[in-house]
Amino acid sequence: MPTGRLAKWQILLTEFDIVYITHTAMKDQDLENHLDENLVDDKYQPLSTYFPDEEVNSVEVIPEDTNAWKMFFDRVVNAKGVEIGAILISPTGQHYPATARLWFFCTNNTAEYEACIMGMNMAVKQDVEELLIIGDSDLIIRQDQGECETRDIKFIPYRKHVEDLSKRFKSVEFMYIPQIHN
Repeated sequence: MPTGRLAKWQILLTEFDIVYITHTAMKDQDLENHLDENLVDDKYQPLSTYFPDEEVNSVEVIPEDTNAWKMFFDRVVNAKGVEIGAILISPTGQHYPATARLWFFCTNNTAEYEACIMGMNMAVKQDVEELLIIGDSDLIIRQDQGECETRDIKFIPYRKHVEDLSKRFKSVEFMYIPQIHN
């Protein structure tokens, strides 16, 4: 999983539908060949990588509304397979956890959507009216808040399904939290 500067570049490259794949090693000759083929000329303008509030590690504010249920969702994708989980928390503090194993291999974002949809279905079955959906997938949360468009064709049906499920609640709010707090 890329961290630090690599993660920032990966975020910036998503705007252009470029997928960055982390390689475990690079040979010196490959780097030399790349630099030879991609010379820097006078027209070169460095990409601005400034991120506001870069020094802020995390800020977590979860409203304590007495009528709203909270739903946390997450996924695990590794060599052993894909597992998803969601937990509903009632206004009185009652916890309703659920986990599932997906029997198909998928990306992290696809698994995050599957986990979110599983949790939303749980909330529908519990007749929840107000729901605060909390997750650590910035992309999924921003797409569901309408801040980020869904460009990848494989996520459009997931996004539409989440949108349809959202209509079954009186109010739905999506909130991002860092992975360590999920």
